Amino acid sequence: MNRERALKIVLVLVGLIFVAFAYPVVMFLWKPNREEAAVPMMLSVYVTLGVFVLLAARNPSANRSLIAFTAWSSLAHAAVMLVQSFQMANERGHLLGGVALFGVVGSRCSCWRAQRNPPHPRPALRVGWNEDV
Repeated sequence: MNRERALKIVLVLVGLIFVAFAYPVVMFLWKPNREEAAVPMMLSVYVTLGVFVLLAARNPSANRSLIAFTAWSSLAHAAVMLVQSFQMANERGHLLGGVALFGVVGSRCSCWRAQRNPPHPRPALRVGWNEDV
């Protein structure tokens, strides 16, 4: 399997996982819980990111910055959740599950970065006077 195809598979899987967060968002909005108001807001950002990751899977080399953002933001999210898992013992299982999910997403997206498109050769510049014009 070539690198580009593997990256497309990773992006589709990540996009589907992120889009699947739509279900908890709907459930939070259906039965609001005032104690965890930030959760549906955060998940809605991931749902949106998932849609764009799915679109980026069509042509990964044209969407390198989105893939890099997905990788780095997932790793940052995993790092914050890891620190919080030590601070909040009663939420440790939930947080470590998130660390695993976002850590895998971030590492896979950063490992399978898209290759840059080869630059198109530039036409030679004409220096001097052109009498044909």
